[in-house]
Amino acid sequence: MELPDFLSYKDKFSQEGFVEKIQRVAKRAGAKLVYAALLLYYTLESDKVSVKDKAIILGALGYLISPLDVVPDAIPIAGLGDDLAVLIYVLHKFWGQVSEEVKAKARARLLRWFDEEEVGAVDSLFSDNPTEGPV
Repeated sequence: MELPDFLSYKDKFSQEGFVEKIQRVAKRAGAKLVYAALLLYYTLESDKVSVKDKAIILGALGYLISPLDVVPDAIPIAGLGDDLAVLIYVLHKFWGQVSEEVKAKARARLLRWFDEEEVGAVDSLFSDNPTEGPV
């Protein structure tokens, strides 16, 4: 799968659109996609992330909430797969900038929407070692 130009999606991002999309697709998307999205979303708040890097993160989150992407979200299972691939790709790029505070904040939000078992599944997707990045 060829990844899109993330910067072309940065203008599609809005806080309201992000929150609405995550709440609407959370259970269907699964804890892993939601966790990846929340990690990037909360990383935007860091003053340690450059404006250029924030633009890339905004592009990935814009791609997530845009109805116009490689595989439409309406297609069962595959529809959110491209979104997850984009989020993981970008998260891998910025894994070293994701603080423990951001991880805790994302996990706390995740616990509002998913049970402990589902939240535990995110551990198999992401490494705790920042030099390794997401698995």
